[in-house]
Amino acid sequence: MSSIEEKLTSCAALTEAALDELLPRGDVAHSVVYDAMRYATLGGGKRIRPFLTLAFCGLFGGETTAALPYACAVEMVHSYSLIHDDLPCMDDDDMRRGRPTCHKVYGEAFALLAGDALLTYAFAACADNPYTTPAQNIRAISTLAAAAGHDGMIGGQICDLQNENSPSDVTFEMLLDTHRMKTGAIINAACTLGCIAADCNLGGADDEKAGKRRGLTEDDYAAARKYAYNIGLAFQVIDDILGATGDEVKLGKPVGRDESRGKTTILSFMSVDEARKFAEMLTNDAINAVSSYPRSEMLTDFAKWLLTRDR
Repeated sequence: MSSIEEKLTSCAALTEAALDELLPRGDVAHSVVYDAMRYATLGGGKRIRPFLTLAFCGLFGGETTAALPYACAVEMVHSYSLIHDDLPCMDDDDMRRGRPTCHKVYGEAFALLAGDALLTYAFAACADNPYTTPAQNIRAISTLAAAAGHDGMIGGQICDLQNENSPSDVTFEMLLDTHRMKTGAIINAACTLGCIAADCNLGGADDEKAGKRRGLTEDDYAAARKYAYNIGLAFQVIDDILGATGDEVKLGKPVGRDESRGKTTILSFMSVDEARKFAEMLTNDAINAVSSYPRSEMLTDFAKWLLTRDR
């Protein structure tokens, strides 16, 4: 296992434990929604988005404890989106992370409500973060809401559904815009939330550890956005490649489903080799966005690792 894989594994374990503690449980009349929320969120996934939140907080000298509630919030929003994506009215998928999708276990109605509950609970996790200031938490909520909303994940899903209805009309630019919203928006939020957790300009200057941190500039946030945009797009390019050529056992879901449904992907416009070169170009742009920061090695290693992932 490489160094970056060890860090990803460590982050995943940390996030899993925090989510397990945070997500509701109990014997109440409506506990089925608790069970569905936990089923969809715990016990699987690479936890890439929480990793990015913690990594960007560390890039600017912030504390993991401050960023972890935000990281959990990002993962809850991601889990909500997967529940809804898998529903019959959306992508109609039966398997996710090597096991039946949420609606296959709990039914469509309860799965839909579990997704709604995860989305709203994510905002509560940001608002209730005890290790950050009210100003940081307000900005975190605003950032996450924008990423999940009509010009973010929702907008991207709308475009994705529209593209399925008329695949021959989809241009390369339209596909990139869809990916920017559907996949990239939440990755951008993950990176930005890490910045917010470390930003002394948003309060916390009297913290005994504040001397290790500094107030972030707009250039710092712009660097995070540029990294996120390129990483998000590279991630989707590799996802499209794996969706066509990957190992079903490793992926935990069927291969070739996009092609069989006539869905437009990166491979609708270029070969696998060309797509890999495109992903490499995006990765280099992401690395360049943060290369001037002394603590950027982990983000550089992560960007390179994304190119080689097989699941």
